[in-house]
Amino acid sequence: MTSKERAYLRSQAMTMEPILHIGKSSVTPELTEAVSEALEARELIKLNVLQNCTDDVHYIADAIAGRTRADVVQVIGKKIVLYRPHKDPEKRRYQMPR
Repeated sequence: MTSKERAYLRSQAMTMEPILHIGKSSVTPELTEAVSEALEARELIKLNVLQNCTDDVHYIADAIAGRTRADVVQVIGKKIVLYRPHKDPEKRRYQMPR
């Protein structure tokens, strides 16, 4: 992912609300499945890591991205933004700048 693409996706994610919250159980198979389903439906999602989660936010972002084959767009504070383009190019919501 290029820096232009990352900047574009960050700008799109600024107004989004987190759709999933990660608690003290951290990265579970159920969470991974929920993230994968959300990425399939939306392509770009924002996650919130709650204060009772003791794992490092960057570790969580990398683990989830690896398991769901997504890209980490941004980790800022306790927020994670992930992106995975739709398999069908015609159904993609975000047109990347060139």
